[in-house]
Amino acid sequence: MTRQIFDIIGIGFGPANIALAAALEERRDRHSVLFLEKADEPAWQPGMLLGGSDIQNNPLRDLVTPRNPRSRYSFTNFLHEQGRLFEYLNLGIEFPLRKEYAQYVVWVARNFDRWVRYGRDVADISVDVADGRAIFIVSTHSGETFAGRSLIAAPGRTPLIPEQFTQLMGDRVVHLTGYLPTLQKLTRNGPLARVCVVGGSQSAVELVLDLSARLPGAEIVNVQRGFGFALKDTSPFSDHVYFPEHVDYYFNASPRSKAIIDAQLKRTNYSSADGDVIHRLYLTMYEQKLDGDPRIKIHANTRITGVTQHADELVLGLEEVHRHDRSELRTDLVVLATGFRNLGPGISEERLPQLLAPIADRLATNEAGVLNVARDYRLHPSRSDATLPPIYLNGLCESSHGMGDAGSFSLLSLRAELIAQSLDAALAGAGHDASLLQAS
Repeated sequence: MTRQIFDIIGIGFGPANIALAAALEERRDRHSVLFLEKADEPAWQPGMLLGGSDIQNNPLRDLVTPRNPRSRYSFTNFLHEQGRLFEYLNLGIEFPLRKEYAQYVVWVARNFDRWVRYGRDVADISVDVADGRAIFIVSTHSGETFAGRSLIAAPGRTPLIPEQFTQLMGDRVVHLTGYLPTLQKLTRNGPLARVCVVGGSQSAVELVLDLSARLPGAEIVNVQRGFGFALKDTSPFSDHVYFPEHVDYYFNASPRSKAIIDAQLKRTNYSSADGDVIHRLYLTMYEQKLDGDPRIKIHANTRITGVTQHADELVLGLEEVHRHDRSELRTDLVVLATGFRNLGPGISEERLPQLLAPIADRLATNEAGVLNVARDYRLHPSRSDATLPPIYLNGLCESSHGMGDAGSFSLLSLRAELIAQSLDAALAGAGHDASLLQAS
């Protein structure tokens, strides 16, 4: 029995690897390519396609335009091919609707169906040898194995689940990434009386507004540690953090300097929200007071001390962080708008993506035990493993490359081009025609 050895295997086919696929095609390299995606079909943030929500991102910062403004995979060409270009232009909006951008991402992804196998959840990664060269062997939970001369890991960000909720995740406690399907499932069995949204971010505001509209008879409670929803830093000077030049500046900074930069620029992406949704929420709450029906409540400066579940009800212990007043909140559903884990040594961070755990001992780390990522997103081999084939981390590199890697589209296409160039150099001399590996 024989098996094809692909030049490039990508794990995950979300925006990061979709952008890479477009870059590889437009470079016209003759590499054999395979992407493995655990979902059954392409999708982008399906659990958060809320009515009226936008992407908070200039539409020209799409999957390809900063890299190649003439690409047929641009958002502008998508609108043209869908027959909606002039209608979109007539909207007069700064940022596209999230629903429309999701359709754009899926549209681009479908152009690469020939390279993608959906419904493949990767279970293991190992290293083998073929024709005297080290290769990767990627195994799925369904028992399939695939061989590749290089590997591009784009697993997406790991949801950050507060410790109190880790054992309760399911139908009654859900991270925002699973919001819509969970809500739809619960409401089939009858209306919900109260829903709690945890967090102080843009997503938290959007969730409160969406729940208030979907559940007109329910009480919507927000619990957050901060004083209240803070305005996002949208200064054009701060937004230089999403310029390609900033990546070089940040990458070459010392750990101490990076910490200072992160603190200064935190509000550009974290624990903050756009002014339009903040004002909409404030006006909604004000109007509810006028109507004598204040269904939205905010518990600011509050931490959650514990959570218990009794049948279909959750009981949250709350403490006001300054007065130390304690109370209980009973709710039918908790939605965690608590963000995602970054790479790092902190309690809310992870030292490497779980996907790469099987080969962790082959990968170099810094003094804190965090993955050592090169400027071209290639992962360094450990000192004891000079034979590791080329492997890249496409995304998740905010701690090494700056805010442009924080789940944003802003620098996605340029990162894809850099990885594609590095891949081409790494694979040079190995031959572009797929060879065959004798299965053991």
